[in-house]
Amino acid sequence: MAEPMHRIRALHTASTVTVYQAYRPEIGLPAARDGRFPEVWQRDRMTWIKPSFLWMMYRCGWGSKEGQETVLAVEITREGFEWALERACLTHYERGLHPDRAAWKRQLKRSPCRVQWDPERDLRLSPLPHRSLQLGLTGEAAQRYADEWTVSITDVTTLAHTIHTHVRDGDLASARRLLPAEHPYPVPAATRTVVPGRLVAHG
Repeated sequence: MAEPMHRIRALHTASTVTVYQAYRPEIGLPAARDGRFPEVWQRDRMTWIKPSFLWMMYRCGWGSKEGQETVLAVEITREGFEWALERACLTHYERGLHPDRAAWKRQLKRSPCRVQWDPERDLRLSPLPHRSLQLGLTGEAAQRYADEWTVSITDVTTLAHTIHTHVRDGDLASARRLLPAEHPYPVPAATRTVVPGRLVAHG
C-alpha cells in the first residue's frame, strides 16, 4: 500500500510519543542529565518538535551543525501532543482548507501551535514522496511542553553518529536496524477534524 502524503509517524507508547530536537551542548546536555529543560531554555520563543528521527537528522546534519550538536529524544505525553494538534494552524494558506486568506491569518495569529509538512527523508537524507510533520510550539504551548508534557529527555547524539557512520560505510542494513521504530500515530477522530494537512489516521 502506498504511503499517504500526510501522516504522523512516530515512536509512541500507550501514553507517550517521542519527538526530536537538537541544541547546543549548553542546553542539550543539562536537559538530558536532568530530564527537563534548563532555565536558559527560552519558553517565550517558538520551538519546533519533530516526530521523525530522520527528518531531525536532515535538519541537524546528524548532529554536526553548529548549535545543533546535541540531539535529544524528548518523550512527551500523548495528551499534550494531541492538545497541540487540536490547536494547530498550518504555516501557509491552503485554498479549500481555509475559507480565505484573512481567515487563515486570524487563525494563525491566535494559535499557539503551527503545523508544517516537509518531505520525509531516507537514510541518505534524500527526500521521499510523502511528508513528515513538524510541530511548532509558542506561548502557552511551549511552556506546557517544557514544564508539563515532558516525561523524559534522552541524549541520542551517539546513536545519530553511529547510524551516520553505517550510512557513510554503505551498510544501510545496520543503519536501519538502529532506527527508532516509528509507526503511524493513531490520531483521534476529533483531532483529525481540526488538524490541517489532510491527515490520515492509523488503520
